[in-house]
This record gives sequence, structure tokens and C-alpha cells, in this order.
Amino acid sequence: MASSLSDTRTQVVQIYDNQPTYACAKCSAVVALQDELISKAFSGRDGRGYLMHSACNIKLGVKEERPLLTGLHSVADVFCLGCNERLGWYYHSASEHSQKYKEGKYLLEKEKIIKDNAWTLNE
Repeated sequence: MASSLSDTRTQVVQIYDNQPTYACAKCSAVVALQDELISKAFSGRDGRGYLMHSACNIKLGVKEERPLLTGLHSVADVFCLGCNERLGWYYHSASEHSQKYKEGKYLLEKEKIIKDNAWTLNE
């Protein structure tokens, strides 16, 4: 019987050639464009986190109410589609009015992703 991990590996999309991206540190699947970065001033479970407008090659875990530093939020963990590594979470909703701007955004943990600037050398 095939594992769920092998099922999702075939779904990883590689469409961001020559664009600055963030990728999964474990399997190198692209998970976000650098242009989607909102802020680097966030905290994840294991250190710094990046708030992102969008993400790709990810799947969401179970939605749950979670007490975070800024109050109670409805979130779902975000997992890499390529290797199933937990990368952060998705904000479904926030209970505090001042935190509503996070709704529909992704928190990707810095230690779980790598930055690829897609630089090329001109000859």
C-alpha cells in the first residue's frame, strides 16, 4: 500500500523558474514567492516566522483554536506537499479585532524554509 507521503510528492508544482522564492528546507519544494512576504517580525513555534500573503505546495492540517502570543486564533498547521514537514500555520480567523489582518495569511517558520534569490551571473 502506498503511503500518503508518496501520494502528495507527485502534486508538487515547479513553476517559479528565475523568481526569488522560499522553499522547504527538508525537500526544496517551493512554498512561497518572496514577493508574498508581508513581515519577518513574527514568532513561530521554534523561533522567528514570516507572515505571507500566500503559499503553494502546501496542505493544511486540522483547523483548531490556538492561544498565540497575540490572542486566540483559529489556525491550521501547514505541511509541505513534498515531504510532509510542518512549516507553520494558516490563520483562519482571529478573535481580537486588531489581529483580523492575519486572516487568510500564512505563518512560515524561518528555520523550516530556505531563501532562493534566483540570482544569475551575467557574462
